[in-house]
Amino acid sequence: MKDNFKDYGSKERDILFSKSIKAGKRLYYVDVKQSSKGDMYLSLTESKRIVSGDAEMPQFSYEKHKLFVYPEDFEKFTGALADAMRFIYEHQGPVEQRPEDTRSSEIELEDIEF
Repeated sequence: MKDNFKDYGSKERDILFSKSIKAGKRLYYVDVKQSSKGDMYLSLTESKRIVSGDAEMPQFSYEKHKLFVYPEDFEKFTGALADAMRFIYEHQGPVEQRPEDTRSSEIELEDIEF
């Protein structure tokens, strides 16, 4: 995972914090952004590389999905996320980490205080 705590150019100046997570063909971004009124919110982005064309001349494009979560919804959002994760673990068991994700995560879901 990569943390960014820097001043972005004018196009991305509303990003105050960014963390990227590489997961196979996907890349996830967890950004803290600031609205024009100064309010902060989370921006979650999934970016997936799509390969098209033939093997000799492949063409690459990226499919992106964004989700915005506002502070007044954090408790409900993280509660629902924790419930969904717990459901998966109870019904499917723990999942093996991808080889590139062998480093332990810095923050566990249980460490988040509400």
